[in-house]
Amino acid sequence: MITRRSALSVTLATGGAALTGAGLTPLLAAHVRAQPATTTSASSANAPAVVAAPEKFRRPMPLLPEKKPVGRAGKSDVYVMTMKPARAEILPGLTTDVLTYDGHFPGPVIRARSHRPVVIRQRNRLTVPTAVHLHGSSVPADSDGDPMDVIEPGTDRVYHYPNRQPHAPLWFHDHAHHLEAENVYRGLSGSYLLTDPAERALPLPRGRYEVVIALRDARFDAQGQLAYAMGDRGRNTLLANGVPYPYFQVAARKYRLRLLNASNQRRFELRLADGSPLIQIGSDGGLLTAPHTTDRIALSAGERADVVVDFSRYPVGTSVVLKNTTGTGPAEEIGEILRFDVVRAAPDPSRIPGRLRTLPPLPRPDTERTVVLRMDEGGEHPGAYIDEKEYDPQRVDARVKFNSSEVWTVTNANARAEHNFHLHLVQFRVLERAGRPPEPGEGGLKDTIHLAPGETVRLQAVFDSYRGRYLYHCHMFEHGVRGMMATMHIQ
Repeated sequence: MITRRSALSVTLATGGAALTGAGLTPLLAAHVRAQPATTTSASSANAPAVVAAPEKFRRPMPLLPEKKPVGRAGKSDVYVMTMKPARAEILPGLTTDVLTYDGHFPGPVIRARSHRPVVIRQRNRLTVPTAVHLHGSSVPADSDGDPMDVIEPGTDRVYHYPNRQPHAPLWFHDHAHHLEAENVYRGLSGSYLLTDPAERALPLPRGRYEVVIALRDARFDAQGQLAYAMGDRGRNTLLANGVPYPYFQVAARKYRLRLLNASNQRRFELRLADGSPLIQIGSDGGLLTAPHTTDRIALSAGERADVVVDFSRYPVGTSVVLKNTTGTGPAEEIGEILRFDVVRAAPDPSRIPGRLRTLPPLPRPDTERTVVLRMDEGGEHPGAYIDEKEYDPQRVDARVKFNSSEVWTVTNANARAEHNFHLHLVQFRVLERAGRPPEPGEGGLKDTIHLAPGETVRLQAVFDSYRGRYLYHCHMFEHGVRGMMATMHIQ
């Protein structure tokens, strides 16, 4: 059984180059021998994929299953969830070994309500430690899923989510340090939609017309297994809700699409093939103040977008493809994600109000601080740093006064490498990107923000919910594995 100490030694011994492709050695070789999952060797990671690319738009996109509580404990909804290995038919006719929550690839959707607590008993029936992080949530430190606060194999852990924050499209994923990148890649992620009365009062599309779509990339070996290698830039098979290049049948009316980028490191830029408008109504931290009409939605790893598409503009019997216009890989593999097929008419009582929510004014900041993200560009064992330090779980990197407001200036110091930045515990507001006001799609509450090479963003957060130790880090998982994480202590 791999331990945190042995995982660390594996990482230090094997490394891997995110930018050059050199030394792409699997992180969890011991884990893979114990689990049914299969990884690639360093040499096969750089070889052309042997398995044929699946034919596009031949399989339907499934809806993600909704997880139901098993009961109530006082005012809390109680869930039981089991992390376990399973098999899924991701590629047609082939069975792939995956790691799952409750046997689902991707994981299920939990629907929660503000001010109605949730308690989840997580049962680890894998052979490696795990830690469940509810991404974007405001929770006590002992339920945040700290990378070193793990659930050992064969044991259980109870997480308490007070849900005292407003509505937001959260998601949960593994965060065990040195293991999280491969564990999430193999399937350990799911969605957690938190709602509140203000959101439910709006006449937005709902029910069957509100659809969660988890996007990600993958690479498969000749046997149809997920091929994992650290920093692999050849993950060019795109999945929507666990299926490569599916179609999704829609009615000629408005749909609310809850988009999640669950990739380890890929960034998406989403457009409709005919250039029709997308109406963004929300981001990581819930609804924007007003709808934003655009022709593209950009999502780095871990970011979410809430988008309305009006399919009534298309005649029944027509189709439109959701395209991706950025990232590494051949255009025929990464340029298209899924196809919407308009198959019927339907009544549509929904509408998009001109005003979606009101955000309180930001207070005068008590403190300003700077954060610099950098990783070695080139070399066989690249390091990754925040403020030129690799992650040390024993070290506190930032001390934050409880109930204070801070402005953080975050810079990507790399010339070629992209990064993004995620703060645990709080949702923040973007003040500036590259010296300019944020685009409308970044004007709401955020917890993850993309940084292009050489770019700087300024953001402001209020630390008024819980005390304790929480992370801030790059949310490109393999950058965090290499050390691009740090700890803040809210006191």
